[in-house]
Amino acid sequence: MQLALRSLALHPERVLVATGQVGKEPYICIWDSYTVQTISVLKDVHTHGIACLAFDLDGQRLVSVGLDSKNAVCVWDWKRGKMLSMAPGHTDRIFDISWDLYQPNKLVSCGVKHIKFWSLCGNALTPKRGVFGKTGDLQTILCLACARDELTYSGALNGDIYVWKGINLIRTIQGAHAAGIFSMNACEEGFATGGRDGCIRLWDLTFKPITVIDLRETDQGYKGLSVRSVCWRGDHILVGTQDSEIFEIVVQERNKPFLIMQGHCEGELWALAVHPTKPLAVTGSDDRSVRIWSLVDHALIARCNMEEPIRCAAVNADGIHLALGMKDGSFTVLRVRDMTEVVHIKDRKEAIHELKYSPDGTYLAVGCNDSSVDIYGVAQRYKKVGECLGSLSFITHLDWSSDSRYLQTNDGNGKRLFYRMPGGKEVTSTEEIKGVHWASWTCVSGLEVNGIWPKYSDINDINSVDGNYIGQVLVTADDYGIIKLFRYPCLRKGAKFRKYIGHSAHVTNVRWSHDYQWVISIGGADHSVFQWKFIPERKLKDALHIAPQESLADSHSDESDSDLSDVPELDSEIEQETQLTYRRQVYKEDLPQLKEQCKEKQKSATSKRRERAPGNSIRLHFVHGYRGYDCRSNLFYTQIGEIVYHVAAVGVIYNRQQNTQRFYLGHDDDILCLTIHPLKDYVATGQVGRDPSIHIWDTETIKPLSILKGHHQCGISAVDFSADGKRLASVGIDDSHTIVLWDWKKGEKLSIARGSKDKIFVVKMNPYVPDKLITAGIKHMKFWRKAGGGLIGRKGYIGTLGKNDTMMCAVYGWTEEMAFSGTSTGDVCIWRDIFLVKTVKAHDGPVFSMHALEKGFVTGGKDGIIALWDDSFERCLKTYAIKRAALAPGSKGLLLEDNPSIRAISLGHGHILVGTKNGEILEVDKSGPITLLVQGHMEGEVWGLATHPYLPICATVSDDKTLRIWDLSPSHCMLAVRKLKKGGRCCCFSPDGKALAVGLNDGSFLMANADTLEDLVSFHHRKDMISDIRFSPGSGKYLAVASHDSFIDIYNVMSSKRVGICKGATSYITHIDWDIRGKLLQVNTGAKEQLFFEAPRGKKQTIPSVEVEKIAWASWTSVLGLCCEGIWPVIGEVTDVTASCLTSDKMVLATGDDLGFVKLFRYPTKGKFGKFKRYVAHSTHVTNVRWTYDDSMLVTLGGTDMSLMVWTNEMEGYREKRPCDSEESDIDSEEDGGYDSDVTRENEISYTIRALSTNIRPMFGIKPHLQQKEPSTDERQGVVRPPVSRAPPQPEKLQTNNVGKKKRPIEDLVLELVFGYRGRDCRNNVHYLNDGDDIIYHTASIGILHNVATGSQSFYQEHNDDILCLTVNQHPKFINIVATGQVGDSADMSAAAPSIHIWDAMNKQTLSILRCYHSKGVCSVSFSATGKLLLSVGLDPEHTITIWRWQEGAKIASRAGHNQRIFVAEFRPDSDTQFVSVGVKHVKFWTLAGRALLSKKGLLSTLEDARMQTMLAIAFGANNLTFTGTISGDVCVWKDHILCRIVARAHNGPVFAMYTTLRDGLIVTGGKERPSKEGGAVKLWDQELRRCRAFRLETGQATDCVRSVCRGKGKILVGTRNAEIIEVGEKNAACNILVNGHVDGPIWGLATHPSRDFFLSAAEDGTVRLWDIADKKMLNKVNLGHAARTVCYSPEGDMVAIGMKNGEFIILLVSSLKIWGKKRDRRCAIHDIRFSPDSRYLAVGSSENSVDFYDLTLGPTLNRISYCKDIPSFVIQMDFSADSRYLQVSSGCYKRHVYEVPSGKHLMDHAAIDRITWATWTSILGDEVLGIWSRHAEKADVNCACVSHSGISLVTGDDFGMVKLFDFPCPEKFAKHKRFLGHSPHVTNIRFTSGDRHVVSAGGDDCSLLVWKCVHTPH
Repeated sequence: MQLALRSLALHPERVLVATGQVGKEPYICIWDSYTVQTISVLKDVHTHGIACLAFDLDGQRLVSVGLDSKNAVCVWDWKRGKMLSMAPGHTDRIFDISWDLYQPNKLVSCGVKHIKFWSLCGNALTPKRGVFGKTGDLQTILCLACARDELTYSGALNGDIYVWKGINLIRTIQGAHAAGIFSMNACEEGFATGGRDGCIRLWDLTFKPITVIDLRETDQGYKGLSVRSVCWRGDHILVGTQDSEIFEIVVQERNKPFLIMQGHCEGELWALAVHPTKPLAVTGSDDRSVRIWSLVDHALIARCNMEEPIRCAAVNADGIHLALGMKDGSFTVLRVRDMTEVVHIKDRKEAIHELKYSPDGTYLAVGCNDSSVDIYGVAQRYKKVGECLGSLSFITHLDWSSDSRYLQTNDGNGKRLFYRMPGGKEVTSTEEIKGVHWASWTCVSGLEVNGIWPKYSDINDINSVDGNYIGQVLVTADDYGIIKLFRYPCLRKGAKFRKYIGHSAHVTNVRWSHDYQWVISIGGADHSVFQWKFIPERKLKDALHIAPQESLADSHSDESDSDLSDVPELDSEIEQETQLTYRRQVYKEDLPQLKEQCKEKQKSATSKRRERAPGNSIRLHFVHGYRGYDCRSNLFYTQIGEIVYHVAAVGVIYNRQQNTQRFYLGHDDDILCLTIHPLKDYVATGQVGRDPSIHIWDTETIKPLSILKGHHQCGISAVDFSADGKRLASVGIDDSHTIVLWDWKKGEKLSIARGSKDKIFVVKMNPYVPDKLITAGIKHMKFWRKAGGGLIGRKGYIGTLGKNDTMMCAVYGWTEEMAFSGTSTGDVCIWRDIFLVKTVKAHDGPVFSMHALEKGFVTGGKDGIIALWDDSFERCLKTYAIKRAALAPGSKGLLLEDNPSIRAISLGHGHILVGTKNGEILEVDKSGPITLLVQGHMEGEVWGLATHPYLPICATVSDDKTLRIWDLSPSHCMLAVRKLKKGGRCCCFSPDGKALAVGLNDGSFLMANADTLEDLVSFHHRKDMISDIRFSPGSGKYLAVASHDSFIDIYNVMSSKRVGICKGATSYITHIDWDIRGKLLQVNTGAKEQLFFEAPRGKKQTIPSVEVEKIAWASWTSVLGLCCEGIWPVIGEVTDVTASCLTSDKMVLATGDDLGFVKLFRYPTKGKFGKFKRYVAHSTHVTNVRWTYDDSMLVTLGGTDMSLMVWTNEMEGYREKRPCDSEESDIDSEEDGGYDSDVTRENEISYTIRALSTNIRPMFGIKPHLQQKEPSTDERQGVVRPPVSRAPPQPEKLQTNNVGKKKRPIEDLVLELVFGYRGRDCRNNVHYLNDGDDIIYHTASIGILHNVATGSQSFYQEHNDDILCLTVNQHPKFINIVATGQVGDSADMSAAAPSIHIWDAMNKQTLSILRCYHSKGVCSVSFSATGKLLLSVGLDPEHTITIWRWQEGAKIASRAGHNQRIFVAEFRPDSDTQFVSVGVKHVKFWTLAGRALLSKKGLLSTLEDARMQTMLAIAFGANNLTFTGTISGDVCVWKDHILCRIVARAHNGPVFAMYTTLRDGLIVTGGKERPSKEGGAVKLWDQELRRCRAFRLETGQATDCVRSVCRGKGKILVGTRNAEIIEVGEKNAACNILVNGHVDGPIWGLATHPSRDFFLSAAEDGTVRLWDIADKKMLNKVNLGHAARTVCYSPEGDMVAIGMKNGEFIILLVSSLKIWGKKRDRRCAIHDIRFSPDSRYLAVGSSENSVDFYDLTLGPTLNRISYCKDIPSFVIQMDFSADSRYLQVSSGCYKRHVYEVPSGKHLMDHAAIDRITWATWTSILGDEVLGIWSRHAEKADVNCACVSHSGISLVTGDDFGMVKLFDFPCPEKFAKHKRFLGHSPHVTNIRFTSGDRHVVSAGGDDCSLLVWKCVHTPH
């Protein structure tokens, strides 16, 4: 469906145009305005429509805005059709967007009540909202233009122009227009604006007004004219108005605008009439205007406005009168000449929808919506002369007969009625009507127009029809915006047509011009009038230079689906093929979800110990079969002469000299197509699947090079490489047969398009022009070219040469124009460009295959003939018939029939390679002999399989009605074949191997001689098919025959008589087995019953399940019973185990199931869900499995894939060194992976993001900014004070100390120092830079570069939330490049989404930002060997792994990693494609192939008793060795993905960190252990982890827990769980602690020294630490043994008081750090502790809602002297007054109280309180600090505050992790402030140091201390 264009942008070079449309899946087209060719199509991103578009300065990038709910903004590289970046635009509509042409990577967007300034970095679009501030009102901005110096001009809804600098509004130009400014256009001279007031204003470059043009005043103007678009170039201005006009104004003659274009405006456009003699058309619309257009000059001649909306029009036969039908039920007649009114008549109340003059001009028929037609006499001044009342619904169409005696009508019910004129009597006799000739045909119902309606639909969507009797064509208009051309008359429903697109929605009316040269059509909602030129058929040849219409829309019916006589019968084979469906109930890719759903079931069952997997494994050895019945051209020679083809889910490489096969087993379902690379031996194969994949693989290494998926559904039906081999085209079998063009190496989709409704068989890329391709299929031949992200298709133009036939194959010829296709009727069509030039008869029946040679072609058809042609298909040079007689002696089998249908041909190595429908591959020598190489069963399911009792042969029987014997020894061929009268489903050899019994599908069975396959005897006792047949063991005396009608017959073989019948089964029989004595039968039925019968009579026996095991069975093919309970999978509901077979040593049970898996179990498999090895090669059902007589091979049958696969059995112990291709087991091991507190905590931590942070203290009550203000005393008494009063001045709020005389406000804070390192839950996050001079690490949201020598730090502060991981690029090209990943919210790509920043550590420049879909956060990052790729792992539930090309911000690949936490993923240091991930019970080895990520689980089974533990760290060694550190302290060593040894107890606790040194390969490990003599938490190992040297970290901790290791020159850098970063010397093992931090937060206590630059911090980790700002280090730390909550210096700085979480407090002497006194009077945490300014009192505030006072002058006994009563909640902060007489207390219910000291009495007098001068101010409550509470504090609080010593600045810390700087006091709500980011959520405390030199802030979640330097305003 074509939809209206919404938006348009012009490329800077002014030739290309971009347009965007409305609709469900809208797209953007970029097209050339000269050639009108589409250059690029962008789609698949927006929904609902595209609102605005803009090109950037050099035209390389395009930005688009969607009409979806988030108004998504999207940036495109439009030439490649690739999206670069996307972000949610705004919550409300966006009206305009523009690139800033003066700054790279910047954009501006505006819309409803907002303007946003965007910057583009990496793939991240980051917006900043424009700040309206005080300069202007917040309002809707309609348009904008960018200028130099970061200036942006924007037009507002109220007619003002707003001018922005950066993101701030700096001035407004008021009243630029009287109403909204809709358009603004920048050019060299300045700016032009256009508004709703109908004016255009021109401004110079600084936006000073130049001139105004008021269009309403010009000669074309009218009241209410509104300008929607303006464009100024030089002295011309182009203007578009709301009423569909386009004017051009030349500045010199501004009052004479030239009208370029006009049309109808608002409402619907329905009325259309053509003049009977002149080339004129009349239209009338709901806009009440009637307009007359000239078809020759394409111009408006006259326009007249009526009183009412117009719905229909008609012109009299003499062209004098024009009648108009109105919406109100009246009609008006005008003179055409001067538009004067003749008459106005209103006889009806409802709209007049149709009126027509009679051909003789005497009557006017008027059809109304009230279902009547009135007849008026023209000459009698339109007197009513009759009425027709037969209809029951509104009248839609009218036609007069040529003699004006009859009228036919159509109505809304689809009824066609006839009336006699002029009276209006209804005519019912069909005889009378038969001879009537109609003057015009505009009716939509009637025999002559049956064909315009589709076959099976009764919808009423065709609005208008008009017949052209002369040209014998009919044109129709419908609701979908489509104009169609049919032949007239068209009698049969569903006739063929051509279709034309242009209108957006309903086409309301369509008419031929009087001379039939033109067709005029009008659009209802798009108000447009289209004029089409009609090209009659005889002229078509000359008109071919008019290019056939290119269209992106699929025509809904190119050919309609009618059974036209000229369409040949579809060939039976093609018919069969088109009916194949490849849809599955369950796809293999659904398994993970299904397993998740069955998790519970599995958990309950697996409490019992599950059976281990068997030691044996099998390996695919040979496959019999080739998929020819529904595929084509899927057979090729490689360059070394091997043959590559496919069957089932296997790509096969067959070596015909050695008769061996190699297999590509990467697919997991049927392969449907295959093609070979033009230059190398690479093969592309496409498969069936829900999200089907295409694999490109190398035939030599059989490794996948790339895997493409994500753009097809159901399956891939055709693939083709381009001539240079760089691109690949593929076609899907989804309903629209999507065509995709890929850059396969990168795995990128280049372009995509919908192909056709019907199946497409072939896609071929043009060998000369890589952008062109053809597709061929059912009634389909299309020529495509790439246009950006889309493909534009043109249908092959057949003309009169041929019929539109089904194409089965196609190739390009010797030039880029020439193409050849083979049809289903046996012709070869020759095409030039898109035109059919000629056809040549080539075969009898369809041409299925075609191959282009250097000088000619070769074709193959259903007739079994191969034909060689010259290069123009003039002569057939030679033919070969495929006949048995021609078979050469070396053939590997027998040809089933002569002339089999040929499906594939390939030439090479002097031979023709042929694939047939019957599954044979033949090699034809040029001289004629034919060698059969491969064969398999033909179409139909294969079920019957038997292996010989003592020879390596087997028999199969299939629904294809053949019985075949196969040799399993090295000759691998079919030995014999016999055709049967019916298909069969089972067979069995007799114990002596002489006879072969076969059960057939009609209920009969036969016994044949096993050598000659001749009949011995046959029986027919049953009606339903025979499902299993078995000889009794030993002499083979009895034969048991099981049938689908649930009986088993037992026959005596010698006497050929039936001797018994087993009855009692309730359903069909599926398997039978004899016991060794030949006396007992075990039976399985379809109802899952396991029954037992006694032979020969067939008596039913009941045997307890325990006894069944003890019976010796001759064979075991049963799938039921206790012995094999474990073979049923967890998802048993959706898949059946169809077959099983036990080895003769009763050790291994092989099974086959409905999902195509072959599995091996250890026998007996007791208990549910046994472990197994599983193999994928079959596509869907494995119908049967059998071991050979000596268990050396397993033979399996694929039901629908018709293949017979032979696997070799590899015994336990016998192991070739090659990767095992099985997946061990699909259930993760239930053993726990081990336990460690640190691991558990890291695994379970939930990361809060800033924006969602909630309060850290459990506060309650009303927040300060919402409380009602209490009136002051004066207000209460009604006193009004004079402004200047004699009263003494109010005292200072705050005592200002040690600042000197001049108070300078603080204007900024700059981060200077950070004490802290995130080691507790992150790892591998400390690295050396610059040869060990600097180290880089992170804490909170800050990346820190720390100089080892000086201790100075610099910071990367672009992250807006906590950093979780950090890595350094090791490649010399990217020196000092760091990647850091942060936490984030959901993955909506907005600014709150998780992101990865890549930045330069030295200059802190951001190089790229990658917004990612890892919801919750990014927990691991790693650069590849070349440094160009970056790997990231998410914390989302799937633990997604993503690979990025970080410089471009492009995501290459992404895949769910594991269902539990992944801790680390790292690239191999020498690779860009291999990496390893480790996590909770998880280690996976990954390969990047194109855009796909392939993974292999680590295999443990090679080592006895190895179990999957939780893995924590990774290191690498040479020769594909990988080392993983485990939770138990072991290190596992892996070769490829197989465990080869374990380094036991490398550490005593978990191995958290490993580091591979690139220069010498040595490996450092770090673990968790207690320091001991020989052990150490850090060890340095050799390259293979054989020898090591341990290092002790002298930290004095009880256990060392290392979280990060890195090795530089002679030094090892260690980061610990205790937030220390330590440098260890390799030679002397000396430890140097570089960084200290608190171990656990929050850090609640903070105190700054009264005179020096020291400060104290106290935290949950039970330590109080003393820090020196000048020396940038920790001076001392005291372990208290309990969590500390608060700390305070005495006024002289000689004592320190510490309050503990357990209610105790301690006083230390600073000089000796000895305890002076301690006391515990409370049981709950002490929240604040304070010395009074005179050092006399100590106030202790606790969470018991109390403040206790102690008198220090009484000595260290510390007896409480009094306490404060009635505090309503827990104490938060306390401050003494300067005179030590008062204490202010803020509490947890947002209340502040003042108490007297030491009495503890509550002071209530407000006036008194207002006069107190405070010594310090740390309260977050009180009128003086009301302004610090923000609007966004619903869930979060301000936690701490501190007023500077100067008393004029205030800093606060809040739950969002922000530090804010205010002026003090700030009594106004929502005061202005500056904000500083750095902390994680929750800043717990904040203080100024002495002299206001620094601010120290303490973090809650991040355990970090940030020191900010205060920048004072200059004097």
